[in-house]
Amino acid sequence: MLAKKVRVNIYGEISDGLYSGYADSDSQKNISSYIISRKKVYEFLRGVVIAVAALGNGEKKCIIAPENEIFYEPEILERLKSLRNIEIKSINCLYEKSCGAIIIHKANENNHKVLLVKNHNGRYWSFPKGHVEKDETEQQTAIREIKEETGLDVEIVDSFREVSDYCPFGKIKKRVVFFMAQTFSTDVTVQKEEIDSYIWVDLNDVHNKCTYDNDLRVIKKARANISKLK
Repeated sequence: MLAKKVRVNIYGEISDGLYSGYADSDSQKNISSYIISRKKVYEFLRGVVIAVAALGNGEKKCIIAPENEIFYEPEILERLKSLRNIEIKSINCLYEKSCGAIIIHKANENNHKVLLVKNHNGRYWSFPKGHVEKDETEQQTAIREIKEETGLDVEIVDSFREVSDYCPFGKIKKRVVFFMAQTFSTDVTVQKEEIDSYIWVDLNDVHNKCTYDNDLRVIKKARANISKLK
């Protein structure tokens, strides 16, 4: 059902911005669902199944939002907290958001190294990143994930923010926000649960290691902003 467009009849309001209702798609009718919205909802709406939640009783429940509203997992789970006596065991979301950074170590004016990592699920070199958690800003997520995955403390460079939108598999719509960050240490301690290996690469050569167009675009912009480093 994920990403299905549906017509929803609203049954009742559970809490502010959370409703119960029944959805109809082209292939299924009367699908018991939860509806979340940032605007008041009345009687019915046309929406999209943005998540499927597995409940503690073995039931699966569709989470629906209006077609023009995007919700990521932390906000969905926060809305669902008002459900009484219902355990959310897992949730599969249509929209995913991660934040990370191209991390640069400046040895001198002509020597800039970039940190690349390869995680357990990836075959290619890229930049440290991870999912946004509840109440975090994008920069806070990037700083936290970098610290967790590499052990490095970094400073985010002002006025650098690149967004990559893509569908890595199936119907999932992923957004990755990249910043540029400076570190004053090259002593990396990888998070073994997430990262297989890492390398420091010269900024002028890093495009030979990265293969994704989105990563190459971030690298190109980083070169253009290198003068902003301390």
